[in-house]
Amino acid sequence: MRALRILLVVTVVLAAVLVVVDRVAVHIAEGEAADRLKAAEDLARTPDVSIDGFPFLTQLADGTLDEVRVGIEDYEAGTGDGARTIRIADLSADLHGVDFSTDFGSAVAAEATGTATIAYDELLKAAASESGRVGPGVTARVVGLSDGGNGKIKVAVEAAVLGVELPEPVSVLSSVTVVDGDTVRVEADAVPEFGGVEIIESAVRRITDFEQGIDGLPGGIRLDEVRAAGNGVEITVKGSDVRLVG
Repeated sequence: MRALRILLVVTVVLAAVLVVVDRVAVHIAEGEAADRLKAAEDLARTPDVSIDGFPFLTQLADGTLDEVRVGIEDYEAGTGDGARTIRIADLSADLHGVDFSTDFGSAVAAEATGTATIAYDELLKAAASESGRVGPGVTARVVGLSDGGNGKIKVAVEAAVLGVELPEPVSVLSSVTVVDGDTVRVEADAVPEFGGVEIIESAVRRITDFEQGIDGLPGGIRLDEVRAAGNGVEITVKGSDVRLVG
């Protein structure tokens, strides 16, 4: 019995040591992966990297991680025209089946899903910034975007009739969709009226409707779906064979 008790104690101690070693190893790997990703994407801040699954050392030996979670703040994405970038406030992704090299110099995920948030003031930059003619003696321009409820964007349009600005911006509810995996499109559900002046719908839509290209996301992930929310538009992203580094 004494020998059995000693054996049990040794087994428990060894198991505890292995758990500690495993957790230390995963912590080191997360830090190395974060540094590699920061360098590869030229990020201003070190991203959050979390390697899930236990034990980690077994996954390390296999060269494939079951799941890796990545979080990036203030990511500067491209807009497709090369003229400017658009800031993504929060970008998070769940990566599955990540094959990697022993020094984490390369890492490719079989699948990736995630979310991104773009603030309304960032999306507003894609709307017409200058006044445009929408009818006889009527000019208008988009001056604000906000949450319109039920997944809609409220677009505030400032207008002037015969050179006199209307006392309050006109608001219109707009639908937001993803086009071709790299573009956010905002379209008014119905065009607004400006001071009772008869106007052409297509002319108004040149002001109220707009698109924002978003490309250059990490590993080539693409836009999937989008909806309006409290502080901006929330986008789901996805991808396959996502190359993070290397």
